[in-house]
Amino acid sequence: MDATLLSGLALFAFVSSITPGPNNMMLMASGANFGFRRTIPHMLGIGIGFTLMIVLVGLGLMQVFDALPVLHTALTWVGVAYLVWLAWKIAHADMPSTDGGKGTPMTFLQAALFQWVNPKAWQMGLTAITLYAPDRSWQAIVLVAVMFGLINFPSVSTWTVLGQQLRRILSSQRRLQVFNWSMAVLLLASLVPVLWPA
Repeated sequence: MDATLLSGLALFAFVSSITPGPNNMMLMASGANFGFRRTIPHMLGIGIGFTLMIVLVGLGLMQVFDALPVLHTALTWVGVAYLVWLAWKIAHADMPSTDGGKGTPMTFLQAALFQWVNPKAWQMGLTAITLYAPDRSWQAIVLVAVMFGLINFPSVSTWTVLGQQLRRILSSQRRLQVFNWSMAVLLLASLVPVLWPA
């Protein structure tokens, strides 16, 4: 891959990783509700889970979707339904407490598995492979995956830090409820480009 294409891939990975989407909305909510340290497994699950997803999609699943496009459509709707459920959970999250509370942040495994039902992750992965690994060679696919892996963690960390900083403002139950409902609405709004692409 030449330098121009590599720069384009890096820019695509950065923009698609740092812009609002289901992962980033959930990380901001987690940062606000649980703090940065307790959200680290969630962040790592996103970064590693998405990187692995790109490799697996590029090496085989894309051919399945080419042959049976209905599977991609079905997966998109399963992801939408799951995100609606997650938005409901975020909207009804309890006030964080100093003793750990009954709420828990998403685990590494949950976050990694979530990538498989995240419509934005599918769009990012399929677009990246189509544009930057058109020959679908394993070297090109691994390069795309590594680029996303390197850029993703700092990008998603930004949203967690933002949520953590908001935690001081969200010191009352009322403010936290408003924030959580706002995050739930934004999470649902992040589905608009998937359901109604430009």
